[in-house]
Amino acid sequence: MNDSLITSTGPYAASTAAQRNRVLRNTYWLLALSMLPTVLGAWVGVATGITAAMGPGLGLVVFLVGAFGFMFAIEKTKHSATGVAVLLAFTFFMGLMLSRLVGVVLGFSNGTALVMTAFGGTAAVFLGMASLASVIKRDLSGMGKFLFVGALLILVAGLINFFVQSSALFLTLSVLCIGLFSAFMVYDLKRVIDGGETNYISATLALYLDVYNVFQSLLALLGIFGGED
Repeated sequence: MNDSLITSTGPYAASTAAQRNRVLRNTYWLLALSMLPTVLGAWVGVATGITAAMGPGLGLVVFLVGAFGFMFAIEKTKHSATGVAVLLAFTFFMGLMLSRLVGVVLGFSNGTALVMTAFGGTAAVFLGMASLASVIKRDLSGMGKFLFVGALLILVAGLINFFVQSSALFLTLSVLCIGLFSAFMVYDLKRVIDGGETNYISATLALYLDVYNVFQSLLALLGIFGGED
């Protein structure tokens, strides 16, 4: 009986490990691919000035409706090839929404260098968190609720600050975003590694939002403290 149990669990364990590796590999590839529409969306936004023309109020409404609408659509289509197309369309939209900040930073004499620094810094954070997730043996599933609450609080505080326009609060939220979504990277990657997330489209969406928020916050801080007229 024990021999039979060992024989049956061996191939199953190998199959499970192979599935996890496949999901992780597909997630990395799709995440890398999603950067292309993001860059294209940001370029279109800067070149046309469409997001700047919306104004802060309309821009916020379009961002919230568009982002949550796309995320709902991705969730509904994640088990088909359509989900990949919807995800890439979402990343183009997010790049478009990012173009307002990118345009402001590029207005500085060292703007291009700041954008590249933010990109390099975000890549370094991601590589660091990915390495950390791969060596941590502890189950991190319990972190999810705390990270979600933190993200919700930052979202609410950000909406409040949209009306208050406090520079101190903005700086605080930007720093907190970098820390929170860096932790989210470890959590989201660990879920894939441990088999808690088996859909690579959902995994890519989660990691994309982590990367996006770290990059946006880092770029904002660099623009404030490093921008040269």
